[in-house]
Amino acid sequence: MEAYSLTKDDWESRLVGMGEPKFRASQILEWLYARRAENWGDMTNLPAGLRAKLSEGLPLTPLEKIRETGSADTTRKFLFRLADGQMIESVLIPASPALYGEASDRRTICISSQVGCAYGCKFCASGLDGWKRNLTAGEIVGQFVRVEELSGEKINNVVFMGMGEPMANYDNLLRAIGILNAPWGIGLGARHMTVSTSGLVPGIRDLAVQPLQVRLAISLHGATDDVREKIMPVNKKYPLAELLAACADYVSSKKQRLTFEYILICGINDSPDQARALAAHARKLGAKINLIPYNTVDGLAWERPEQETQEEFLATVRAGGADATLRREKGHDIAAACGQLRLQVEKSFAVPAPLN
Repeated sequence: MEAYSLTKDDWESRLVGMGEPKFRASQILEWLYARRAENWGDMTNLPAGLRAKLSEGLPLTPLEKIRETGSADTTRKFLFRLADGQMIESVLIPASPALYGEASDRRTICISSQVGCAYGCKFCASGLDGWKRNLTAGEIVGQFVRVEELSGEKINNVVFMGMGEPMANYDNLLRAIGILNAPWGIGLGARHMTVSTSGLVPGIRDLAVQPLQVRLAISLHGATDDVREKIMPVNKKYPLAELLAACADYVSSKKQRLTFEYILICGINDSPDQARALAAHARKLGAKINLIPYNTVDGLAWERPEQETQEEFLATVRAGGADATLRREKGHDIAAACGQLRLQVEKSFAVPAPLN
């Protein structure tokens, strides 16, 4: 997937080094992103000799689809094998206009940034089998390209909250965002991309000074240090006060709204005290809160609160002056919902039958 890691400047430098004119870069990028060519031989306006060199040095091998599974709510999960045999998952999520007021044609892809995860959030499946490696920018961009091809649908929203911690693969994440945003690339507006982090403060602070207006979501999941540390080891390195200060600087710099993701876990973080503390944090930052009932993960004993508890938590947060939504999960029946993606993905495909 190295070809999808290269920017226009990269292509121009490479081509000049090969004795080719710079304008060939624009031709190649049009074939890759506008026409979605799958091999160099299709690029008929390139000299045959150049096509041969590129084919030898940069094979256009797409992500290998191992399996595709469809949910009852039309969410689709894709299992891909990378060139070195490692596996990742990507999820295509339809909009829910009745719940969120989103445009009915909205299609969101949940993109992975790593193979596995090293941050060990106690409720999440992605880190159960450890961290293997970072994805390249091309492997990140390649998920978008491949899912559009396989689904036949136009994707207009990206969230970096699949497998892995995006901020732990920061350089490749930024490069991928640039390619997705660029007019010579995918051409997706930066405000249609959201980076989700468990709370890596240096990444948040660096992202705040980047020119791209990408959105930021914080996987909070605990409104006090004692609760958050029980389920999110990252809080020991970056406690809430430090994290919230970085969030305040981000909001001030970007002039855009922050989102707190908060998975409700029975008996852990679903108390009224947590709801009140969460509302206070969100109110100070003008943040929106997405409350997400815990999604079942094989091998973990956590449970979601009863519906009544969920509603009471939501009411308490709103009474505290915060904007909050109780989100209905998507893809739960195919282990594609928040916190369910994992490295040993073969275990996730019990029901329903694959689409193809």
